[in-house]
Amino acid sequence: MSNSAPALPTGRGERNTVRDLVEADRELDLLRELIQAASSGPGVEPLAAAAARMITDATGADVCFVHVLDDSDRSLTLAGATPPFDSQVGRIRLPLGSGISGWVASHRAPVVITEDKESDPRYLPIESLRGSDFTSMVSVPMETDPGGLVGELTVYTVERREFTSGDVELLSVIGRLIAGALHQARLHRQLVARERAHENFVEQVIEAQEIERRRLAGDIHDGISQRLITLSYRLDAAARAIGTDPDQASEQLEAARELVELTLQEARAAIGGLRPPVLDDLGLAGGLASLARSIPQIDLDVELADARLPEHIELALYRIAQECLQNVVKHANATMARLAFAVDGDTARLEIVDDGVGFTTLEHPLGSDETRGYGLLSMAERAELVGGRLNIRSRPGSGTSVTATIPLPSTRT
Repeated sequence: MSNSAPALPTGRGERNTVRDLVEADRELDLLRELIQAASSGPGVEPLAAAAARMITDATGADVCFVHVLDDSDRSLTLAGATPPFDSQVGRIRLPLGSGISGWVASHRAPVVITEDKESDPRYLPIESLRGSDFTSMVSVPMETDPGGLVGELTVYTVERREFTSGDVELLSVIGRLIAGALHQARLHRQLVARERAHENFVEQVIEAQEIERRRLAGDIHDGISQRLITLSYRLDAAARAIGTDPDQASEQLEAARELVELTLQEARAAIGGLRPPVLDDLGLAGGLASLARSIPQIDLDVELADARLPEHIELALYRIAQECLQNVVKHANATMARLAFAVDGDTARLEIVDDGVGFTTLEHPLGSDETRGYGLLSMAERAELVGGRLNIRSRPGSGTSVTATIPLPSTRT
């Protein structure tokens, strides 16, 4: 242990069991503390910190860690800890099933270790939590009725301690009482984050609309308008030359015909920027097939259902596929990919899988600075805007899978 590390609480000699500590007058005190902790506010971290302090005091343990399920429901984040480990809150993240805490959460079963926890195959040392300084531990899941997982809590002691079934029972009861408040705090956090993301998305949409309007205005002014003016000059010249110089009139009309063709091409390109014409002509399957053919850089396997969807859903899925395939080309360093579109009952599903370099989704969650350049948040927001969800699975060296699942209206064309 480093000399600069904060001092741990010293051992307290022989302790009674946890149940003995909450008999009689202490039981009322504990209930009062539980109510106070549950009423401390909507924040997950303040509630978890209050719970950790209360549990440490109630159990006579040296430290307590409270891990809460993150919004992806795939990993635990350290949300509360007693000093000196409160500085690690928010910095420790464990996938479900990883370490003893992850095992307890995924299996929803307690674990008691009296000593030599390093020999347990589930044990995962985390240097910043200094597990080697502790001897005995109890870890229990935190669940809400009717059994929804919220997280996990663990208590440690420096000295060896024989935790009893009563200890585990009391910790489980405390965990269940706290879980309800933590669950509400998680829902509040998710609601706030969703509202903030929605506000940001609306701002981005408005800004993108303004940028697109300015771009279209510039394109029309510099391209289409100028060509129409030139076309008018050509037609005037042709009209003047009809009676005096038929050859010149023919030349002016031919030039006018070329200008008309160029103007039509520019008009189609401008319209295509708003909604790809291929969706109107061929539907989503044809549009995705055309998109796949425009990407020769990788070997792309395509499986597409020939089904028409509402226009707004087709456009959302097309743009998601467009953004995702651009990511594959720019960032994934992939050689092969698969693009699949299917409709199963009342659900549309778009999946793009590549064999590229991948990335760590736990270290770089959706919308973080590291992944913003990949447009992942934009794709997720497009899916959510039409009532769907985007799921991203990736590991370094194992490629990336992006799946958009969109519920469909009861009646479809």
